[in-house]
Amino acid sequence: MSKNIQKILIANRSEIAVRVINACQAMGIKSVAVYSDADENAKHKMLADEAVHIGEATPQKSYLDIEKIINAAKETNADAIHPGYGFLAENRLLAERCLEENIIFIGPSSDAINLLGNKVESRIIMADAGIPLIPGMKKSETDIEVYKKAADDCGYPVMVKAAAGGGGKGMRVVHTAEEIKDAVEAAKREAKNAFNDDRVYLEKYIVNPRHIEFQILADTHGNTIHLFERECSIQRRHQKIIEETPSVAMTDELRTRMGADAVRVAQAADYVSAGTVEFLLDESGHYYFLEMNTRIQVEHPITEMVTSVDLVIEQIKIAQGESIEHLKNIRQSGHAIECRIYAEDGENNFMPSIGQILHYSEPSGPGVRVDSGVQKGTDVTIDYDPIMAKLVVHAPSREIAISKMIQALHQFKILGVKTSKKFMVDILLHDKFISGETYTDFIEKYMSDRKDLADEYKELAVALAAVSASSGTASNSSTQTSDKIATPWQLLGAIQIGDSIHE
Repeated sequence: MSKNIQKILIANRSEIAVRVINACQAMGIKSVAVYSDADENAKHKMLADEAVHIGEATPQKSYLDIEKIINAAKETNADAIHPGYGFLAENRLLAERCLEENIIFIGPSSDAINLLGNKVESRIIMADAGIPLIPGMKKSETDIEVYKKAADDCGYPVMVKAAAGGGGKGMRVVHTAEEIKDAVEAAKREAKNAFNDDRVYLEKYIVNPRHIEFQILADTHGNTIHLFERECSIQRRHQKIIEETPSVAMTDELRTRMGADAVRVAQAADYVSAGTVEFLLDESGHYYFLEMNTRIQVEHPITEMVTSVDLVIEQIKIAQGESIEHLKNIRQSGHAIECRIYAEDGENNFMPSIGQILHYSEPSGPGVRVDSGVQKGTDVTIDYDPIMAKLVVHAPSREIAISKMIQALHQFKILGVKTSKKFMVDILLHDKFISGETYTDFIEKYMSDRKDLADEYKELAVALAAVSASSGTASNSSTQTSDKIATPWQLLGAIQIGDSIHE
């Protein structure tokens, strides 16, 4: 039965809260923000129609407190809750409390969250459904000898992983039997701290893979579709930092097979809502189910850019009981890249950077999008994830998209806290990235001895000219080239020298 949602409480903060507020405004739905002491002057609080204070800066006393979220929804007469990503987004207890209070949870059922949130249980279901899995244990154990036996069966190297994990927490790569005991114990401790669940298991470590994920939408009318893949192989400490679509590794045949398996994963879990099925793709073209994330992903904008589908709006429509039948013939167009803009020092081992944003100006232009949770005057603290914004570009080809992203990164001015913008420019300029050799060990392999670009302007100019020429947009006329792509002197701007001090 369809029900038109009138007011949505966003159980989150920063850029994803702003993103959901924008979708609400587009649909004519009222929005309610929640905020902690640390977010008294936050952008999402200012943009929402209403805002409710929910406690101290500590997440456990604010954004992770289910009863405070439910009470805020009841207090403001919100008839739906959108969890965003992170915090309570994959917490089945929030979905259950919404059901008890007759509040629409904009996401899957608590049963689906519970099943897919446990990597061990979901592996069993997917094995029964015929989904290709990475060889490994089917459940968590306490006996170290069981882990050693499983490692011997799989063959080293292996990976110990948290059963309820994500974001690189509770993960250890193991190369010998002697390392197993320490790795399991360390992973258990980290998993307990991160997820309050110390169960871990072991699986084969796939060497030099690509991280490929498929965007899924499923409605209550029996329709389950995918909206193509995203490649998320550029990772630091198992955390994605640059994503793109389509993947250069994809053929039409491989995309068809992987997409069909992604749909089967969602169907096996009776999944309804937006979700993401993640795979590892090895060098021989074999792929393995990794996990399914039961929420909107950080990197969802690149799918929106190549499909022209607003995934958050579709997520809300599905929660209202609407069909996605109209999306079955969606096609991709062009190439999109996303860079995550973190408040961290990209020149000093990515140490967190805190402070007040003194100046903030976003790049703009055709095919450039910024999803941001900050503005001038925002206080960046250590209380939450350091992501401030997501910079997204869309272009007719990958080569032009790379060029456009480099320009946009240099045009993006943030003063007062350090960022990793220069690090991402260096990745985009790397010949291995440009050639599409993007594997999950890219940063460790190619960026560990990265030099400080002494002549950054010259190198950028050469790179822009190279990618422009390879995409067919350059000509022998210097005048025509300058019309197509700005020179580095133009695009870096007059405050580049001062800007670099704070990057």
